[in-house]
Formats: sequence, structure tokens, C-alpha cells
Amino acid sequence: QWQLVESGGGLVQPGGSLILSCAVSGFTSNYYAIGWFRQAPGKEREGVSCISSSGDRITYADSVKGRFTISRDDANKMVYLQMNSLKLEDTAVYYCAATYNDDNRCLRQDYDYWGQGTRVTVSS
Repeated sequence: QWQLVESGGGLVQPGGSLILSCAVSGFTSNYYAIGWFRQAPGKEREGVSCISSSGDRITYADSVKGRFTISRDDANKMVYLQMNSLKLEDTAVYYCAATYNDDNRCLRQDYDYWGQGTRVTVSS
């Protein structure tokens, strides 16, 4: 049974940093792409950053380029999202998602497996 469990969310001041983690289990191989998505109150869920199964292709939303970094550790079945220079508009619930579709378009409809989310609040 597959499972994606996010952790690392919390309250942080503008300009601060957080590292989100996603523990992945239940997949029969490491050949899956991983994405981080977020949903702010009243808004659609959007792709933040996605990484291909081999890690050689990475996508970032324009709003987070230069501030966020995605990485994966297949040996430990973990995926991370390093978030720096956080802004008020980064406040959202962040979700980890997985797919066997390796196109890495970072579109919500491409991802089949989802975690429960972790809340990030950026506030002074």
C-alpha cells in the first residue's frame, strides 16, 4: 500500500526558511516522479516543484524559482523541499504527490498519489 507522508510545516516569519520532507513508501520501484504542490485558502492547488524519477529534470513554478529547492533521496525514500526567503504569499497547505508519469510537467492532473499535506504559515 503506497503512502506519502509530509512533515516540516509550521509558522515562520517572512524571509525565513523551512524544509519540508516527504516519506514515500509502498511503491514497487523508484521509477516515480515526485511533486510538491500547494493550496492556499480560496485558491486552486498549484504545482510548486517537481522532480523526475531519475532526478535529472526539475521544474519550479516561477513564483518560487531561486528560493525553493527540491531534492530526492531514493535510498531512504525521501523527498525534500528546501524553502528559503519565504514570503507571505507562500502560506498554504503543501502536498507531496507521486506519479509513474515521468513527463515532469508538474500538473496536478498527472499525479495519482497524494499525501495529506502539511501547513506552512508565513506571518510576522
